[in-house]
Parts: sequence; C-alpha cells; structure tokens
Amino acid sequence: MDYFPLIVTDQDKMIVQMIRQFVEREIMPVRDKLDDDTDHVIIREILGKLADLGVFAVQPRDEAAGEGAQGPSLVTSCVVLEELSRGDAGLGVVAAVNGWALAPAVQGGNKEVLELFQSMAQERSTTLACFAMTEPAGGCDIENLPSLHGRTIKTRAVIDGDEWVINGAKTFPSSAGVASLYCVVCTTDPEAGDDGIALIYVPEDTKGLSFGKFEVKAGMQADRNADIYFDDVRVPKSYRASGPGEDTQYFKSNLTIGRVASAAAAVGCARGTFDEVLKYTGDRVAEGKPIREHSIAAGMLAEMATGIETARAHYLQVAYMLSHPDQFEPAYSEKMLSHASMSKNYATEMAIMVTNKAMELMGSYGYIRDYHVEKYWRDVKEIQLWLGGAQLGRFDVVRGYYPYHKA
Repeated sequence: MDYFPLIVTDQDKMIVQMIRQFVEREIMPVRDKLDDDTDHVIIREILGKLADLGVFAVQPRDEAAGEGAQGPSLVTSCVVLEELSRGDAGLGVVAAVNGWALAPAVQGGNKEVLELFQSMAQERSTTLACFAMTEPAGGCDIENLPSLHGRTIKTRAVIDGDEWVINGAKTFPSSAGVASLYCVVCTTDPEAGDDGIALIYVPEDTKGLSFGKFEVKAGMQADRNADIYFDDVRVPKSYRASGPGEDTQYFKSNLTIGRVASAAAAVGCARGTFDEVLKYTGDRVAEGKPIREHSIAAGMLAEMATGIETARAHYLQVAYMLSHPDQFEPAYSEKMLSHASMSKNYATEMAIMVTNKAMELMGSYGYIRDYHVEKYWRDVKEIQLWLGGAQLGRFDVVRGYYPYHKA
C-alpha cells in the first residue's frame, strides 16, 4: 500500500512519511479513545502537535494560478489527508477544512482577510477556519448549483454603508463553534441566481454571531459540528472574498475540491481497515491455518486491495487535473465537478465495502473497538453523506456529460 503514482512528487513522499510517522506515534496509541473524548482533551493535544508541524499554518494554494501557484498543491493536500484519515478521519477533516475555508480569499486575492487570519494565528497555536455552507431548511440544495443557482440560499447579506449585514443560519459546518474565522455562503439577492452568491468572512468575536450545541454523531468526534446563527452580524465590505460572479466560481471550486478530498479521506479509512484485517486474518487460525490462507478469504482481501488502489489512483488523477487548470478545465467547471464526484462516490462506496468485508472476516471482533474497524466503518459512512451525499453526487457526475435538469 506504499505505492504512489508518478504524479506524487518526491517532496510529497517526504511529507507523507512525516505525517505517517506522526500518525503512528501520536494517533494510533489513542485512536480508540478519540470518539469518547467529548471534552477534546486528547484531541486538542493532538491538534496542537499538528500545528507544530505546520499543518494549520500552510497557506492554501490558488489552483487557478497553474504552475506558478504558491503553497502546497491539491495532490499534496490530498495525500496528507489520506494519511491522517488512516489514523483518524475527524482529525484529517479539521486539518483540511482550514485550507478549504481560506481558498476563496486566496483565489480572490483578498489580502485583508488572509492577514486577519494570520494575525489570529499569532494569538493561538491551533487556529481554525470554517466554511459555513449547508442550511437547516434546504440541506444539499445549496450545493446543487447547476440546477438551483443559489436561489434557495436563505442566509442573506445586505449592504449598509461600508458594512455587510448578515442574517440567517447554517448547520453541520466543520469546526463550527471552535473556529476563529468563518467563510459564510450568503445571497445578496435570491432572484439574482449565481450573481447573488457572496462568500463573506466573519471573525469569531463578531456581535450577533452565536452557536448551537455540538452535534452528537456516530463518530468523527474531532470534527466539531454545530448550528451557526447570524443576527444582524456586521462585517466590513472588504471581508467579501471577491465580488459577483467570482464568488460563485470560488464556491463551485470548493464543492469540487471538497469531493476529491473526501475521496482521499475515504481511502485513508479503507487503508487503515485493510491493515487491521490483514493482520487479524494472518494471526487468527481456522481449520488449522490462518484465515487469509483460505481461498474465500484471499478473494475478499484481493477485492479490498483492488478497490483501495483504484480509488486512490482515480482521486490522485483528479487532484492532479485540478492542480493543472492550464491543461484541463478549471475547478468550477461542471466537467471537473463530475470527475471529483466520481472520486467521492467510488471511494466512499469502496471504503464501505472494505469495512463490511473486514467485519465479515473478523466476525464479532470486527465490531469491537479494540480492533478499530468499527470506527472506520462509522467514519466512512459520514464521509459518504456529506457534501450532498451519494445521490446529488451522481447527478453531478452525469452533468459532466449532458445538461441534466439545468434550470
């Protein structure tokens, strides 16, 4: 499972090795305790150590700049997320969401927002950002841009002098209630469609910003989710990522990048599962020989290995394409959203298959926390469900080939 295609550079491999060592040293020994760490005592300690590695300080890269772009490529970010997810997908998500939330400011060249976040990072070692998108009423409608063009966005931003005034609510965003800076998907005019979409940054201490309780989930304890409420929240006009039209492109790009990153996280969970089941079936004896020496078990392991390698190959190909928009289409195009949606759907279904088959091979031990497979099983299901789920993902796949239900 250490093979990487040629699109992963030697520098990427060095970074992966560093993260792999961190996962083995800091995450694996406490992995079974993370989902019970409701007060985030262990989780905060691990996040602090990740911050010391520079995971949260890395500037997100503007993929639209092509070969001249600064910062880590999407390929680099995805292989790091895969490695972290092999340890704990929730920790991987927390790390990945920072770059995701700041990407619109980078692409829009909004130095004021980036400098604001950098000043926040000087005040605390682990400084988080949040991309606030989904809403209580519409669910994945907000991500269904090809059909709905942002017309169902309820969080409203209006200009009052030199400020934006925001009212509305968001649900499920990662790092809600613990982030220092929030990138909020708003509409300035629901009738304006794409031109009405605005991405506006809100600092954590802004008056009128409040949060609900942390959600109690089946897993992913490291990734905090809570409702966010905006009650006449005021921020400077300059805190908008860019302007009409451009913000929509950045939003579409984030949907695409989020899906290919989800594929990387799912592959990480599947790899962790495969490590567990390979060891178990090598140690456990049935009818006088290790389980994996039985042909039916060997066939199941072969299916698992094949799924992992093919899912990895596809997500890396898509990440490479997204990192080279000069050679392929931009991330906001429906063609690239189609490719990224394929990656997410295939990788999550593969990972669910891998965890299911691992449990079958391990019997009741696969359901026990000591063996960790049940954790991967819970986490990959959540990865499948977010960002519109598998069904919206399928719609976006076919939209890369024909105009399915365009408004």
